[in-house]
Amino acid sequence: MARLTTLKIQAMKDQGEPIAMVTAYDATFASLIDAAGADLLLVGDSLGMVIQGHDTTLTVTMDQMVYHTQMVARGSSRALVVADMPFMSYQASVSDAMRNAGRLIAQGGAQAVKLEGGERAVPAIESIVASGIPVMGHLGLTPQSVHALGGFKVQGRGDEAAEALVEDARRLEAAGAFAIVLETVPGHVAQRVTEAVSVPTIGIGAGVDCGGQVLVCYDLLGLTNGFTPRFLKRYEELGRTVQGAATAFVSDVKSRAFPGPEHTFE
Repeated sequence: MARLTTLKIQAMKDQGEPIAMVTAYDATFASLIDAAGADLLLVGDSLGMVIQGHDTTLTVTMDQMVYHTQMVARGSSRALVVADMPFMSYQASVSDAMRNAGRLIAQGGAQAVKLEGGERAVPAIESIVASGIPVMGHLGLTPQSVHALGGFKVQGRGDEAAEALVEDARRLEAAGAFAIVLETVPGHVAQRVTEAVSVPTIGIGAGVDCGGQVLVCYDLLGLTNGFTPRFLKRYEELGRTVQGAATAFVSDVKSRAFPGPEHTFE
């Protein structure tokens, strides 16, 4: 089966078909989520938090992003693979942005990259798109700016802030972004942004009126503890299942019930 393309993603938006995006960080999860029918797989720099155990995404490096993108690309065959550009991989200069975006495509195997930010990200987006690499934008709560934002807070509240989001979305579309993530903004503001642009918006904590939705796979599967924002729906509680299975294994080893005759070579 051929991979989805940015043109297909746009067609889904134009036809009113909601777009499903899920994060993935390795080949195993990528394969399972791809088979489930996800339209996009995001190799998020959120791996710094859910995989590496950090408090923010700021520690993730380009080498790490290339490594995880390679695994997701190998493990999937249908979904469009989008790789996050990590902190300081595109902010310092346009040449940095183009070089690092190229690494995620050529070395990582992604089909598109994602950048955070509004007006300040426009020069990088324009140059990357001009080089032939599709770019997804990201507005609202932008985790790489967590210190400047004063924490993980809802963005776009108030008329002035909402209008700024709308204008930034228009700038990203004009720069060539094929889609825009809207993170942690009021639903009515996300609706305004969605109506203001012709490219798909993909929400996370941004209400039902976006063109699609994204969740972190570890969160929706119930593999993370202590993270329960209002927007999150935990579809399973696999953390309990994993811990239960591991507990049973430890118990069997301690009691010498494992390995039994059926697990032993003669």
